[in-house]
Amino acid sequence: MSRALGHGLRRDLDLLEALASDEAQRCGGLGVVRLASLTGREKSQVSRALAALAAEDVVERDPDTLRYRMGRRLFSLVARTAEDRLVRAAEPAMHALSEDLEETSHLCVLRDREVLTLLSVSGHSFRVREWEGRGVPAARTSAGRVLLLDATPDELYVRFPGLAELPTLWAKIRRARADGFACVAEEFEPGLSGVSAPVRDYRGRVVAALNISAPHTRIGSRLPAAGHRTATAAAAVSALLGWATAPPPGRPT
Repeated sequence: MSRALGHGLRRDLDLLEALASDEAQRCGGLGVVRLASLTGREKSQVSRALAALAAEDVVERDPDTLRYRMGRRLFSLVARTAEDRLVRAAEPAMHALSEDLEETSHLCVLRDREVLTLLSVSGHSFRVREWEGRGVPAARTSAGRVLLLDATPDELYVRFPGLAELPTLWAKIRRARADGFACVAEEFEPGLSGVSAPVRDYRGRVVAALNISAPHTRIGSRLPAAGHRTATAAAAVSALLGWATAPPPGRPT
């Protein structure tokens, strides 16, 4: 690798590190001016570099806010590695859950204002790829509400600027906290209903959601029961990731 190429790569990595920062996550991305300030580069240089990265889907630009954020291609690469443990831990529980409820289950993560499906399996021991890699609005789905369980009202305001239904969303998140799962009846798509429960890491932070989605005519009358079963499956996955809901015996409470 030439010195010039290595220097250019270092500068691109600086941009990606800035886009992975807590500030970028809170704000739904960063603009050229802010990125130039954080990396100590000229705005024109940053703009050209971002355009090149966007052309390869490594970053993407929000057409409304004009802020840049991590692109789908980069997220896909990261998902194959960083999310690998999560997927491996969840897949057996998902198969068991799907067999129990006779419906398709999904493993979902939060990405900006969307829910992204990492893995889908059916009760027949095969993968269902229709939803994998597809993003849907977090505010209107049970998985989205579960993935936002750790959020505060201020964080919701920043993540969903201009959302008129923000008080309603906050109330539904609080309900999901109390119940241990979230239910949605034909809110995201007519005729489709579902339940989701949180998967937590060793710190207790929500890192994913287990979801069951099905036609409302099939699952509508059993949403609460499906929610409890999904919560049990999600708790088992959380335990594999190191999360204990109660301290071990002998440890002070």
